[in-house]
Amino acid sequence: MKRRLLYYTIKYKADYTKISKAIMNNEPFKNIESTCQYITICDADYPDRLRELVKPPYVLFYKGNIEILNDAAVSIVGSRDAIDYAIEKTKSCIMNMNDDIVIVSGLAKGIDATAHQTALQSNRKTIAVLGCGIDYIYPYSNRDLYHTICTSFNGLVISEFYGDLKPKPYYFPYRNRIIAALGEKLYVMQASLRSGTLHTVNEALELNREIYVLPYRTNDEFGIGCNYLIQQGANIIFDN
Repeated sequence: MKRRLLYYTIKYKADYTKISKAIMNNEPFKNIESTCQYITICDADYPDRLRELVKPPYVLFYKGNIEILNDAAVSIVGSRDAIDYAIEKTKSCIMNMNDDIVIVSGLAKGIDATAHQTALQSNRKTIAVLGCGIDYIYPYSNRDLYHTICTSFNGLVISEFYGDLKPKPYYFPYRNRIIAALGEKLYVMQASLRSGTLHTVNEALELNREIYVLPYRTNDEFGIGCNYLIQQGANIIFDN
């Protein structure tokens, strides 16, 4: 079954509906060799947290230490154009967490990169979830961070997309659902009202994850999304 899922995932570019249809129709498949390590939904070490999704990824390609995939984790998300306040609060938030908590984020600029870097610099574990092929580095400005995570004992890069598949706008919501599922809690450090960050929040709410949000001044345009979430009942991240 693993080879079948691998073939369908590559052929249909991780499209859950198309893969499910191929399985139901017992569609013919070819035995192909993956250029990257992978786990499937059939494997015992596939995370139970991902099984909670309505459409869990059938296959996850990875680079790094797969053993941390099932460790206790929190997810951290926020704007690519992060302001200093959000960056500094992201750092302090992580530094106040238990050392054994895995930090999950999306390897984007801004808050994501800060979360990964802070985790690694403090000898914590981190998982980067990609919205593109496992071999495609996006954004390219994070190439050093990508390679550091891949080669660190405390790091893991995962994607449901194979090879050097380039990112497309609709791939990122797929990535966001994985980020939301892997964390037991979701921390939102900066968000506008219309952003991928709020999509991740909605995914986390569907999974009954706890949402923690950094508060902003009422007239701060960079934190409108965060203040909205707090008004809707999200937990507030307080200074320790």
